[in-house]
Amino acid sequence: MSRQVYQKLHIFGIVQGVGFRPFIDVIGAREKVLGSVCNKGPYVEIFVGGTEEQVEAFKTALVAEAPDRSNILKVEATDLTQEEFVDVVPWVKEDKPFRIIQSEKVKGDIFVSPDIATCPKCEKELFDPGDRRYLHPFINCTACGPRLTILDSMPYDRVRTSMAEFPMCPDCEAEYTSPKTRRYHAQPVCCNDCGPELYLAYDRDGEQLRRNDALFKTRAVIRAGGIVAIKGIGGFHLCCDATNETAVARLRELKDRPFKPFAVMLKDIDVVRRECVILDGQEELLTGPQKPILLFEKNTGDGTALCPSIAPDNPNVGVMLPYNPVQYLLFHHPEDPAEQAGEPFPDCLVMTSGNPRGAPICRTDEEAIEVLAPLCDLILSHNRKIRLRADDSVVSWHAGKPYMIRRSRGYAPLPFMVGSKDARTVLGIGGELKNTFCIAKDQLFYPSPYIGDMADLRSQEALTEAVHRMGDLLEVKPDVIVCDKHPLYHSSEVANELGREMGVPVLEVQHHYAHTLSCMAENDFLDPVIGVSFDGTGYGTEVVDGAEVPSIWGGEFLLCDLHGFERAGSLAVFPQAGGDASSKEGWRIAVSLLKQALDEGDAFPDSLPAPTLENLARSLGLCDPTQLSFLEAQIEGNINCVPSTSAGRVFDAASAILGFRRESTCEGEASMVLEFAAERYAKRFPDGTPLDAPVFLFGDAPSGETPFRLPTAPFLLDLTLRSLDGESPDKLAYEFHLFLADLIVSGCILCRERSGRNTVALSGGVFQNLLLTDLVVGELEENDFQVLTHSLSAPNDGGIALGQALYGICNQ
Repeated sequence: MSRQVYQKLHIFGIVQGVGFRPFIDVIGAREKVLGSVCNKGPYVEIFVGGTEEQVEAFKTALVAEAPDRSNILKVEATDLTQEEFVDVVPWVKEDKPFRIIQSEKVKGDIFVSPDIATCPKCEKELFDPGDRRYLHPFINCTACGPRLTILDSMPYDRVRTSMAEFPMCPDCEAEYTSPKTRRYHAQPVCCNDCGPELYLAYDRDGEQLRRNDALFKTRAVIRAGGIVAIKGIGGFHLCCDATNETAVARLRELKDRPFKPFAVMLKDIDVVRRECVILDGQEELLTGPQKPILLFEKNTGDGTALCPSIAPDNPNVGVMLPYNPVQYLLFHHPEDPAEQAGEPFPDCLVMTSGNPRGAPICRTDEEAIEVLAPLCDLILSHNRKIRLRADDSVVSWHAGKPYMIRRSRGYAPLPFMVGSKDARTVLGIGGELKNTFCIAKDQLFYPSPYIGDMADLRSQEALTEAVHRMGDLLEVKPDVIVCDKHPLYHSSEVANELGREMGVPVLEVQHHYAHTLSCMAENDFLDPVIGVSFDGTGYGTEVVDGAEVPSIWGGEFLLCDLHGFERAGSLAVFPQAGGDASSKEGWRIAVSLLKQALDEGDAFPDSLPAPTLENLARSLGLCDPTQLSFLEAQIEGNINCVPSTSAGRVFDAASAILGFRRESTCEGEASMVLEFAAERYAKRFPDGTPLDAPVFLFGDAPSGETPFRLPTAPFLLDLTLRSLDGESPDKLAYEFHLFLADLIVSGCILCRERSGRNTVALSGGVFQNLLLTDLVVGELEENDFQVLTHSLSAPNDGGIALGQALYGICNQ
């Protein structure tokens, strides 16, 4: 006779909000074991008893058949005696079946599920006239629907979500309590009789419509070329017909967004195939449970419908598929009289974040009416409250896998597991731009959803609010807060205010060091590395005339470990003249670097006549004589100038010199257009570009100099002369990328010679440039380096909170 066994199992991971307890109940009944399952908050607790074969079959099914949206990180098993088992599961004495019991809160690691896109089964029911949730705008089940954005506290039960305001009707309650249904313990379960409802929060025509009528009016406005704001899972979107050039141009004007691409939502995967070039693996990500915005190359063939203003001067487009029921019903609503009459509806919609420039995404009607009503013709809202904002995630594609640009809905707050357990709790407050924060406890590092740029007071308020809510959800209070070293960052002000409020210390960590630590953390690589941290701006210092003065870093080679860094080298220092304007006006940086190269005298070939700065600036169309004279006076008098090693600004200068962008209307515009030009050239030669090595190589920079400096000005002067001589701008853009890649590898070789380290971590916003990243990774690997890159954390400032949190864990 088989031996009876009794065990207590603790299941850690994403096992809440994904139908895990109902799943356990079902396999418990199937395998004929006795026991219970309970949500404890940090974990799911299972008591299981039966024959040895029954219990083993149950445990095997637990892992092998777990719900698609779950993620089991660890299973802890404890053997029990029969007496101990009966004490906690007394109904087994009456041979009653396995059951779900009431949730209990205990202390421990918390795993909060991100919001999950509508699953295929719910999508099918949504359009099934025989289903009782036919055309229900809030259909969901245990495998899909809102999670993080409706959650008040853990454990994840309906009473602790914003769905608590909607009592279940008898039919929904019957499904919720029956293990035979897909909605067994689905916390947001509802139907047309008991769930939230749609309504127009604002309409320029003054109509007050609800439910289907509100949706029909929204579709009519879009069809007619209007702009609407639509409340989704984590906030509002601004939406219009993406095939209508007039509508998109109007939205660009209203949002003051001349260049930055708009994200689009396409009706289904067939439309994506029509509009985009799809690489292996991309379709699976696009259609998966996260449903991010994924960057695709535009299809240039016949039959495409997206209008040019979606992504001007950009070969790529950010695409997502519908991920909530309202969005499915926007594209297709069989009861809409207009659809029944055969009026066509676009299969491509602009679906851009509903916020004014620099502010966080709107989440309430009050916010939307205040700031979005001037930008749109109506606002479609609903009465399910959003507890925590979550903008759409944005993902690029590199080396056959996702490459995160903005980590938010669908991903946050899934934690990274880093290092070994540590009892301390740390809040990394994040950066000034693209702010996200990160809460670290033990091995778990929880990145927040995207907040925004901190220059706007509303973003600062949203950051503070989100920190408190995430802390409540994770049941933690930080022992220390970590912020950027920049003395004027608003994010640092928020950190210090929170530190005073919570009575905890605030540590400062240098920006580029935090970038490197973030890459180390994502890769769970905690040994010393060579950090290559290239971006636009970070606070640092330089020694000028024997005195240490504030400077802008951005082209850095750092020897990093978990406790600190040494600045081994950088790009050569140049004067960044013009204050804040210089970060937007690349022509200023071009003039500065060309002046630097000309002043050095021997930085250009002897065979060429020495050009003058005035002639170069005029020939390139960089600026007029008055602007040039004023800028030269600034540089020579060191007036409103900051020493800089910014790689981002060097990109801007190259873009201005080659005639792509003299100035930028949004962050990264000049460097993006430069990258696109280089990629155009590279695509002409699929078997490799017919280029010699760049003219100027600096791998032999003096190894005794500390920190070493790698010049960029001489190459930019050479680029200028060749451009004026008629060489292709696209070809020269590609050579610029080759030059910078060679420069980076040269710097890494110098670092290896000095330190003996052989692992390089690549981080910073410049490494969003996938052409440069590919060139650098390829050359580093050819030189026998181990290379760490980002994938699911962003290389830009949206990722530095992860590095700040790692620093705080290791340096309290």
